Amino acid sequence: MDFTLSQEHELVRETARNFARDHLAPGVIERDEKAQFPAGQIKIMGELGFMGMMTPEKWDGAGMDALSYVLAMEEIARVDASAAVVMSVNNSLVIQILLDWASEAQQSKYLPKLATAEWIGCFSLSEPQSGSDASNMRTFARKDGDHYIINGTKNWVTNGINSSMVIVFCLTTKGVGYKGISAFIVEKGTPGFSTGEKENKLGIRGSDTCELFFENCRVPASNRIGEEGDGFRIAMNTLNGGRIGIAAQALGIAQSALDHSLAYAKERKQFGKTISEFGAIQSKLARMGTRIEASRLLIHRAAWLKDQHKTACQGSGNGQTICFPNCYGCFP
Repeated sequence: MDFTLSQEHELVRETARNFARDHLAPGVIERDEKAQFPAGQIKIMGELGFMGMMTPEKWDGAGMDALSYVLAMEEIARVDASAAVVMSVNNSLVIQILLDWASEAQQSKYLPKLATAEWIGCFSLSEPQSGSDASNMRTFARKDGDHYIINGTKNWVTNGINSSMVIVFCLTTKGVGYKGISAFIVEKGTPGFSTGEKENKLGIRGSDTCELFFENCRVPASNRIGEEGDGFRIAMNTLNGGRIGIAAQALGIAQSALDHSLAYAKERKQFGKTISEFGAIQSKLARMGTRIEASRLLIHRAAWLKDQHKTACQGSGNGQTICFPNCYGCFP
């Protein structure tokens, strides 16, 4: 891996940094306090290509690589974590599923709208009784001719209120565990599909989180992604890649914390000098900087591996593969 960024990558980072400074920073605290969705800013992000960074140009995306996505994500999260999480879900979860698993017809219909932020997508896996244990779901999609009828409740859905469509995971076969889960595209306005109240969160309040309700929601079978039973594999593989975007968000937030800490240390005075001149403060700042830089290198490597279509799995030397914990990439 070459640690030197290309001119294109430098331009992506500079564009994202300038956008965040000019369009996200003004009013960011007020938006968070009032839990206001950054609709105007998201529209501009769509125009700049940030909402469909890895979407091919034939579907109106930016056609960039994962490293470009990570660079832009860090700069946006550095200023506005709410805008960053909206961008993350749209790119890493919704669009990525469509790119990897959807039919040509589904891709042609939805990707241009999502990549340009004409529409915003959301991803719905968790339920009241199944968070990390994603296979323990109850929402059921019953086949009815050339449709499915969905009933159930979903929890903690990012972008749920402001999205135009959701990729929802449901049981299509009961009693077989994760092998009975399938994925569906459900558009807002479909009868029987509604959203709950916005959750009152401790932070990242500009991005809405809510419940989704399905009451005899009738969805065409053509809206199923992949085959029946593919849902768990789709979700887990997508979340594996999505963690790169989440890590980039955390990196941007950490870098912002260091930026503000440095500025404050140079301003705050005690005993006749700024606290940045004290060894204890210098050590704290140095440790922060070291951990952030180590994180940045690891995240960039993960993005590079994704771009090279490689995994971080290690060979054991006897022809077997040693997988990281919680890796579902080889799930049967």
